[in-house]
Amino acid sequence: MPRRSRLVVGFLAAMVLTLAGCTVPTFAPDGSGEDAPFAKSTSAAPGTSTDWRSCDDVPRDLVGRGATGMQYDCADVSVPRDWNDPQGGETYGISVIRIRSATQKNRIGSLLINPGGPGGSGVDTAVYLSYGEALGGLPTEITDKFDIIGFDPRGVGRSDPVKCIDSTDQDASFAAPPDPVSQADFDSLVALNKKIANSCGSKYGDQLVTFSTDQAAKDMDSIRTAVGDPKLTYLGWSYGTLLGATYAQQFPTSIRAMVLDGAVDPKQTYVQGSESQAKGFERAFTNFTAWCKATPAKCPIAPDARKAVTDAMAAAAKNPVAYSDGRKATSGWVFVAVISSLYSESGWATLAQAVAGLKEGNAKGIFTLADQYAERKPDGSYSNLFDANLAVNCADTKDAPSVEEVRKLQGEWRTKYPLFGAALAVGMLPCTFWPGERDPYPASTANGAPPIVVVGTTGDPATPYENTADLASMLGVGHVLTWEGEGHTAYPSTKCIVQAVDGYLIGLTVPQEGLRCPAK
Repeated sequence: MPRRSRLVVGFLAAMVLTLAGCTVPTFAPDGSGEDAPFAKSTSAAPGTSTDWRSCDDVPRDLVGRGATGMQYDCADVSVPRDWNDPQGGETYGISVIRIRSATQKNRIGSLLINPGGPGGSGVDTAVYLSYGEALGGLPTEITDKFDIIGFDPRGVGRSDPVKCIDSTDQDASFAAPPDPVSQADFDSLVALNKKIANSCGSKYGDQLVTFSTDQAAKDMDSIRTAVGDPKLTYLGWSYGTLLGATYAQQFPTSIRAMVLDGAVDPKQTYVQGSESQAKGFERAFTNFTAWCKATPAKCPIAPDARKAVTDAMAAAAKNPVAYSDGRKATSGWVFVAVISSLYSESGWATLAQAVAGLKEGNAKGIFTLADQYAERKPDGSYSNLFDANLAVNCADTKDAPSVEEVRKLQGEWRTKYPLFGAALAVGMLPCTFWPGERDPYPASTANGAPPIVVVGTTGDPATPYENTADLASMLGVGHVLTWEGEGHTAYPSTKCIVQAVDGYLIGLTVPQEGLRCPAK
């Protein structure tokens, strides 16, 4: 299960209604795959950038036009392929976009952002955030003080993208039973994961280890140098908190300000992290079912939404509903739709309608949700989100469980977390077979760093709230800010959160200790 951000859900929903003829997916995909439009390996000296060039085509391709009053420029930053051998000669080209407001004054510097994943495009997300707070983007107070800098980390989107899972195997992976109970079904899933891992190993070999978080965090300092900032101002969501925390341990004195929203706990083992997500998604799903019961007019599967969803998955396992593109809504696709809907409270009604539609023989709602999450395009191809997600997670992981351990945890977690436990257990299989070397990220204090704000959401499914204090404590300079809301990540969700984060990013005023922002 990737650690992904859904920070632009509300913004994108508004964009679909605002821009005629434009449809955009829920999570800022770039859809570039192997034919990315810019930034391939370059021969430039590491830590330098090519000239900034106008790139109005990026927002135009994503949503039809750029934001009013915003200037879009792009560059490529050359970084060593292996920071352990920076003079080795081989490099990656990191795609960077700079967005500058025409009303900018008293500029502080650049705000580097990362949306999570791993595998999310920071270039695309920066574009989405540039349309302003009325559409769920960044507040004017931020864009008037900072250039917004988005980047696609190494292996992601436009930055030498990893692409080693073919579309047929991705379809099979998403369609597979989320909880393969029979040994035959389990063995089939094991074989598929082994095939995918071998495919990536055959294509990339020794290069796989270079996609680690530890390496990508060092790239961020090259970006800081390339944009001319003496110190880094950073805003990271979800997996972006892990990138930020890793940077803070590597370059603590190079930080001006850092906000980490939707914390990943670097101290957790791979198994502990997966179980934490199972617990988080189970809690979020329970909150969804409570909402259904309390607001039956908005939830066509009320009053018992949990039973409706589990019944739908059981029916899908036996007799899946056919979809217009030839796919069938198997239990796996239904499960992916459920996961997709829980990243934002705004997805709850959509899930309820999709499950109700499935009962009537209509799979459109299920596949709309699932394809948004999977970044599957209408032609059946995929972005490289999950290729990169796999490459980064497995390069980071030194303690992947064995097949036997996964099978044991599947049964144990099924009891503890009925809908999500078994699926999160078998979701660890890819790294069990991963052929590349491992390069774990650090998990210690950021001695010498300034105060870092760590934001947590009490109803967060993907990065459970408990991680927030753990990450703040580990860094030694962390300060917890809480949003008592639903969905994955908090900023810029409510006025309270926005005021606290903006006050810190602009004026370096750390939020009041123990501040808890209400849901609305």
